[in-house]
Amino acid sequence: MKFGYTIIYVPDVAASLDFFEKAFGLPSRFLHESGAYGELETGATTLAFAAHSMGAQHFPEGFVAASESKQPLGMEIALVTEDVAAAHARAVQAGVAELQAPGVMPWGQAVSYVRCPDGTLVELCSPMGA
Repeated sequence: MKFGYTIIYVPDVAASLDFFEKAFGLPSRFLHESGAYGELETGATTLAFAAHSMGAQHFPEGFVAASESKQPLGMEIALVTEDVAAAHARAVQAGVAELQAPGVMPWGQAVSYVRCPDGTLVELCSPMGA
């Protein structure tokens, strides 16, 4: 088995794809003609977005929409960069909510936390051991 996808349910798939390109430099690689599913160009593991309507279809008992939650959900995606401060500044300029400014953790890794307009919690971090 291998890890293949992270799929985030969002109100507007195209808007999330556009935002992630603007804020984090991750280009869109696929948007389904329905607009209900799309993927970013992220390397070996796919980061994808699906419409809330797909979430409702998959989970008829309901699900917690990150965009509707006042607090970040208890999960994050981590984007690794050599320059956390610059990546953080770019993301803030694009419109993320800053949750934690860049700083260095006790183990030496530079880290910041932001929340996207669609509710996605993103950790910006330097490579481990760098």
